[in-house]
Amino acid sequence: MSVYRDKRSPYYQFDFQHAGNRFHGSTKCSTRRDAEKFEAAQLEKAKALVKATRRAKASLAIDDVANRLWNDSAQYDSEPKATETNLARLVTYFGETRPLTDIDHKAAKDMVAWRRGHRVSRRGKRTKEEEQALPLVSNATVNRSATKVLQRLFTFAKAEGAVFDNEPKWDELLLSEPEERVRELKTEEADALDSVMRDDYGPFFDFVRASGMRLKECVTLRWSEVDFGSRQIVRLGKGGRRVAFPITPAVREILFPLQGQHPEFCFTYLAVYGNKRLGRVRGQRYALTYNGAKTAWQRLRDLSGVADFRFHDFRHDFGSKLLRDSGNLKLVQKALNHRDIKSTLRYAHVLDEDVAVAVERLAKSRNKSQSGVKKVC
Repeated sequence: MSVYRDKRSPYYQFDFQHAGNRFHGSTKCSTRRDAEKFEAAQLEKAKALVKATRRAKASLAIDDVANRLWNDSAQYDSEPKATETNLARLVTYFGETRPLTDIDHKAAKDMVAWRRGHRVSRRGKRTKEEEQALPLVSNATVNRSATKVLQRLFTFAKAEGAVFDNEPKWDELLLSEPEERVRELKTEEADALDSVMRDDYGPFFDFVRASGMRLKECVTLRWSEVDFGSRQIVRLGKGGRRVAFPITPAVREILFPLQGQHPEFCFTYLAVYGNKRLGRVRGQRYALTYNGAKTAWQRLRDLSGVADFRFHDFRHDFGSKLLRDSGNLKLVQKALNHRDIKSTLRYAHVLDEDVAVAVERLAKSRNKSQSGVKKVC
């Protein structure tokens, strides 16, 4: 091993072979001593890479691992487009050829800091000032779209046989997240939303509020999953589990008139503008899409003036009102398709009022009984 000076560069270069593999490049160092230290560090990285690659019997370049993960399982995720975007973001950040063995805790920590500096994305054109005014992505988004995705790549490579001596400490990288709040829709807020609702989106949002289903579950609802005869909607829910939801009179009133608008999907919208590239014709109906529903919701919320209410809060609203009406946590767990009742317990606060009423009733009964006792002189 030795470093050398290239006349075309102010920095020393390194060039060595290990286990039949050649490693070379710039040290980015202008002194021999620093260059030799850099080369020694590169040798250790080379040893780790060769060792891990031999065990995995496949390339550990992040782009190659991401491609294998995609072909193996990631393309079948519930939201494959989001997975594809998140993987591409990591590959772009680290560089296609960077091996996973070269990504230690510090490198992963730097990536988390980089992702934390991103702002939420919004569709449509904006000025630079408007872009800068958008809020930063949340800790939950950083965890879900970056840290856990990188961890998934490491887990996949380890399943292939790779061994990592300097794997990042994932628990230390995960950012703290606030406990999920439970937000209910107030009567005046519901009225405000209804007042600015587009007619073609009305049935979709009515169904969201009446069913408590997740956004994607509502958007992708198919007629093949709707059985008016048995009064059930049967489909695969989160985690691939079979979920049956009752077609109540309110749900039937929403869905039944929509038959014939689209051969496959229940919810549609009217194209306001034509688009030759997408094959959209103005005034024609098309199946509602996930991104389209999100955009419609953002516009609806802005026009109505309803603040601090996310789309997922419709689900919280449904769960809270159902529990208040029934007082039955197990029933709400089944209606919301929660695998663990601990997830349903977040709605238990709605029973506080019932507890308060019961306590007050008990206090009044005691006072009444005490007032009926005659004093003995």
